[in-house]
Amino acid sequence: MTVALTARQQEILQLIQEAIANTGAPPTRAEIARQLGFKSANAAEEHLQALARKGAIELLSGTSRGIRLKKTSSSINSFKQAVLPIESLQQMLLPLVGRVAAGSPILAQEHVQETYAVAPELFAQKPDYLLKVKGMSMRDVGIFDGDLLAVRATKEARNGQIVVARLGEEVTVKRFQRNQHLIELHAENPDFSTIVVQPGEPFEIEGLAVGLIRKGIFA
Repeated sequence: MTVALTARQQEILQLIQEAIANTGAPPTRAEIARQLGFKSANAAEEHLQALARKGAIELLSGTSRGIRLKKTSSSINSFKQAVLPIESLQQMLLPLVGRVAAGSPILAQEHVQETYAVAPELFAQKPDYLLKVKGMSMRDVGIFDGDLLAVRATKEARNGQIVVARLGEEVTVKRFQRNQHLIELHAENPDFSTIVVQPGEPFEIEGLAVGLIRKGIFA
């Protein structure tokens, strides 16, 4: 099914896709307004509502970054169904990682709970595994408890990207920020404090968030 978008809607959709690909999270209304020269965030909201009505995105209430791509496209003006039949050869198999034991690789066999077949079109970059989200510390970017976070394995990250990081015996999902000799891991929920990693503390980046799956689509 082809969905006709205006030139401005295509521009906004492209901006959302690029933000997710570069940082792992969609932009806020204010960021959209600033980058596209709108007078206010309300103008951006009107365009987002139109995109939602056309089925290009889903808007999540109560979060500043509550924008989720519903479908992806090779050209911005035509959309393909994101979820393919389970038997489709186009699907890829992703391991779902559960609790991670201290000192062992995140993809060690004993950590894999099950495997999901998913459509590659769901993601801006190819993920290596899924990680089940625990807690609501990233609520304001639309990442909720129980969601399956698609992760591309890497040991490098840029400031502002959402990372999966290992802190001693714990694995956490946070927004990465390096300031001189310190590393800060920021939550996207004011109820949670910033984690400051001091020099010498055990810390390792395990991957970058490249997408999100709400588990109910597999039911």
